Amino acid sequence: MTDPQAGAPRPGAGARVCYRHPDRPSAVRCQRCDRAICPECQTPAAVGVQCPECIAAARAALPKRPSALVRAFRPGSRVPVVSYSILCLTLVVFALQWVTQGAVTSALAYFPPLTAIEPWRMLTVALVHSDSSIFHIIFNMYSLWVLGPLLESLIGRARFAAVYVLSALGGSVAVLWLAPLTVVVGASGAIFGLLGAFFVIQRRLGGRNVQLVVIIAINLALGFLIPGVSWQSHVGGLVVGAALAWIMLSARRADQQRRQALLIALVGAALVAATVLRLALF
Repeated sequence: MTDPQAGAPRPGAGARVCYRHPDRPSAVRCQRCDRAICPECQTPAAVGVQCPECIAAARAALPKRPSALVRAFRPGSRVPVVSYSILCLTLVVFALQWVTQGAVTSALAYFPPLTAIEPWRMLTVALVHSDSSIFHIIFNMYSLWVLGPLLESLIGRARFAAVYVLSALGGSVAVLWLAPLTVVVGASGAIFGLLGAFFVIQRRLGGRNVQLVVIIAINLALGFLIPGVSWQSHVGGLVVGAALAWIMLSARRADQQRRQALLIALVGAALVAATVLRLALF
């Protein structure tokens, strides 16, 4: 009668034991380092088993996978990082407006008479919102959340950033010319720029944009009807966004990219020139 334990290693002279657990006999060796390992220390591999140290060494030798955040910013990623970055930055600034009890608002809001000495306010105005009504930032950021990713996927990150920034600047230039003594806050100029750009692109692509026209018309009308709303900023942003989209569509071939970039830069230069001209007329 055979002993079922006859083939198992027994403690004693010549017996092999797990290098991690000396009290446990083992007849199995790691395929990489050839050390004896007990069942608890065995990890199945493509051939045989491996010990914990060899598994850890193999994992350490593997190239590290970039984090999800790094992958999102890589070229070719479908994540609308520009839209989300602007949204997050604006929300952070809004929180600072509350924490500082208006100090941040005063530092970043746009007041045309300060343009010559603090011209950056023409852009930072898009980061601050009314701290007396939460609906101001909710409306603008919801619009960015809906329109931003869609438009960014259509024209790309750099062009989307150009539309947003230049539309915000266009809104400020319109305020400078049409309401030079008004203090304005909000990203409405930039948001209307996105609306204008999306309208032009959708129309060129043959899409039905009746609903978009209604949305633009309603929001423009509200700017004229509701006191305290800067319709000048809305109109300026809308015109600039539409103009930029027209440029991008008119020079969208691969061999026209330099021409497109030059035309976009010229729009920015024209806005700066309009600012300088208005300041000279004060």
